[in-house]
Amino acid sequence: MSPYEPPTDPLVILKADDHLLFVDKPEGLLSVPGKGADLADCLLSRLEAKWPGILLVHRLDRDTSGVMVFARTPHAQRHLGLQFEKRIVEKRYVARVAGRIGQSGRFDGPLKADWPNRPRQMVAPDGRPAVTDWDRISEGAEESRVALRPLTGRSHQLRVHLAEAGHPILGDPLYDGPPAERMMLHAERLRLRHPEGGAWIEVVSNVPF
Repeated sequence: MSPYEPPTDPLVILKADDHLLFVDKPEGLLSVPGKGADLADCLLSRLEAKWPGILLVHRLDRDTSGVMVFARTPHAQRHLGLQFEKRIVEKRYVARVAGRIGQSGRFDGPLKADWPNRPRQMVAPDGRPAVTDWDRISEGAEESRVALRPLTGRSHQLRVHLAEAGHPILGDPLYDGPPAERMMLHAERLRLRHPEGGAWIEVVSNVPF
């Protein structure tokens, strides 16, 4: 993996209230601190500096950009945690992938850690269930743009499923994606129920590629 040189641009807050904070995570920034002082800078620590007591709910990989939600109260954190656990939260990602992919389909491949090659994950019969629905948005001669809807939330799920299907994400160094200026994976949309009242709330981040 390349040296950690996180972006320094000001964070973009997509939506905020007394309970929730939606942030547009930039590509190249860790969601939480890594091991070692050189990996301490992350989205969570930057938010804590401005919103003390902010609470983590989920993560995005370092090189994935897009919508993340944080909780501002313990109640909101518990409420959102249950929504993610029970698959109530609706997530949509957009990716550019190698090759010409079919019109739509489902990846259903259990995942587990590839221990000799950590942090890689791999499809294995004894892995944890992992399901991803996808639809092709457009295609060119050598690549396709796809919309991805993960129904589970395993580590590297989208990256592994696409690579296993023969369509690795452009710029993904861990799963042999073709070279690109960045990893072409973006969390475009989150839809969930507000912890106070239960109304549906949807937040969108514009795809930067």
